[in-house]
Amino acid sequence: MASADSPTSDFKLPSDHEFVEPKKGIKGPSDMASWQKSEAYYEYFGFLMAINDAVKGKALDSNYSCSPIAEKVVEMLNKFELWINDIPPTEQPQRFGNKSFRIWHEKLTNSAVDELKLILPENLYKAIPEIVQYLLESFGNATRIDYGTGHEMAFVMFLCCMFKIDAFPISDKTAVGVKVFQRYLEVVRKLQLTYRMEPAGSHGVWSLDDYQFVPFIWGSSQLAGHPRIEPQHFTDHGVVEANSKQYMFLSCIEYISKVKKGPFAEHSNQLWNVSGVGSWSKVNSGLVRMYKAEVLAKFPVMQHVLFGSLFSLKPVPDSITFKTPRPPSSLVGPH
Repeated sequence: MASADSPTSDFKLPSDHEFVEPKKGIKGPSDMASWQKSEAYYEYFGFLMAINDAVKGKALDSNYSCSPIAEKVVEMLNKFELWINDIPPTEQPQRFGNKSFRIWHEKLTNSAVDELKLILPENLYKAIPEIVQYLLESFGNATRIDYGTGHEMAFVMFLCCMFKIDAFPISDKTAVGVKVFQRYLEVVRKLQLTYRMEPAGSHGVWSLDDYQFVPFIWGSSQLAGHPRIEPQHFTDHGVVEANSKQYMFLSCIEYISKVKKGPFAEHSNQLWNVSGVGSWSKVNSGLVRMYKAEVLAKFPVMQHVLFGSLFSLKPVPDSITFKTPRPPSSLVGPH
């Protein structure tokens, strides 16, 4: 790991770095304080903000650098989506939790290591036992047949790991936000709809969305400084329909409008309140604060998170104080 006392030094894993299979590390609410002072917390939140900055003002079809490995990750996600077509939902009486998801997830579990071998150069195969666990956690729970912000967080951690092991170059930051993560969103939405997945720990109308949070953060950053679309416009169906293919935030609104019926202010009250904020930059900073409070500070989410050599619960020394957690030093540099 990059040392905690030199967070901006050039990040390179030593050749003898020992990868480990990550494990759950937050056993009870009393462990939350250790998490919030850990290297993992500072690097995860720093990564979230690094991508937030990289996608600022960038539409989904804007010009950006995208490495061959990032393209291969998109191809892998395309393959995962094709599996959904091959594994149709089972005829069953209950409304939620179609058991065919377990077949899809078993295929993911059996194939994930080989899929990563198709993506990574051979010298990085040694990282696979660690990073594959984040990938496997990214698509929902096969026992409960549910999906929530903890699964989304696992995929963000997987993306961060890809930078930390030097698979993604720094120049991929924008592509990871507007291309790779957007493709992931499309796949998990299809999983949610096809297999009628339960929301994991949903707050109902008091949350932004039953399933996702990060695309609202990065999506509001995309819209920062937009000459025509203001926060008040995302409740306008015409604006959403015309721009959902360009902006992640609006694609989230379009998805919610497809799966929920009735007045928007009633089924998505928290988002309705967001539409009254004066600028996208204020929406963005408010959502970041909300994410820290409602996801990163909540034991029911964090008890499922995995920690290993790339995301460590080792404490950041008291001598290091950051107003904002820094991104992993593998991401310090130009976009």
